[in-house]
Amino acid sequence: MFIDTHCHLNDEYRGGVNDVIGRARRKNVGVIITATAEPADVPVILNIARGHKNVFCTIGFHPDCAGNTNAAEFLTDEVLQDDVVVGIGEIGLDYHENADNRDAQIKLFAQQLEIAQQYDMPVAVHTRDAEADTMEILTNKNHGVLHCYTGSWDLARVMLDRGFYVSASGILTFKNAEHIRDVFKKVPLDRLVVETDAPFCAPVPFRGKTCECWMVKKTAKMLAEVKGISFEEIEEVLFENTFKLYPKLKLYERPQKEFMQTPVDDDDDMDEVE
Repeated sequence: MFIDTHCHLNDEYRGGVNDVIGRARRKNVGVIITATAEPADVPVILNIARGHKNVFCTIGFHPDCAGNTNAAEFLTDEVLQDDVVVGIGEIGLDYHENADNRDAQIKLFAQQLEIAQQYDMPVAVHTRDAEADTMEILTNKNHGVLHCYTGSWDLARVMLDRGFYVSASGILTFKNAEHIRDVFKKVPLDRLVVETDAPFCAPVPFRGKTCECWMVKKTAKMLAEVKGISFEEIEEVLFENTFKLYPKLKLYERPQKEFMQTPVDDDDDMDEVE
């Protein structure tokens, strides 16, 4: 069985969120972790996760919210102690399109990291064109994952030394992503997880389509090739790593090992894709 460790189920999908979850389950993506990005997402995502026993969530605020969001208003004891909330995210820094509010981004990021530390919760970190500040702020006081990682080996190496995991998205499959594959070749097997970041970043051969959770297997297939192991081996590795990254997933009734294996190419039906 596969786990999509990061997606956005509050976005629009063909047939709605129940269909997305159903399609994923039919294709052996049995657990989904959906993230918030802004305050308006919080009640929606909590409602989705509470309504599906195989869906969990991370609650946090993207750097786009910097300057107008007080995370403490939303990352409350009631929310963070809910069984469906497994981490804080997505949070981080993004200077790619908006570096003018650098100080506000750092303030929001630091605030959420402090809350995560208080609750001993893993963080899902977004970092883009902000590696130096990310490295400086994200100390070993926190633990978690570099989500949808497309950065350098230098940052990945530092964060691996601090106990972090590194997550591959569909971008890993892109033709022009050789530098990303080079980074993932170096990441130890026991620190890897995969995600879709759906509805974004659909992997090859679905690039340009709406990404869905079941497509995470295409990223896993590429990751297996990059690491030089079988599809069955990467399935088991990713499954175990995700439960270590997000300990609250223990509340999910894990399937027996013999039911985990899934065909690599049972997701090639284009009728399933917009």
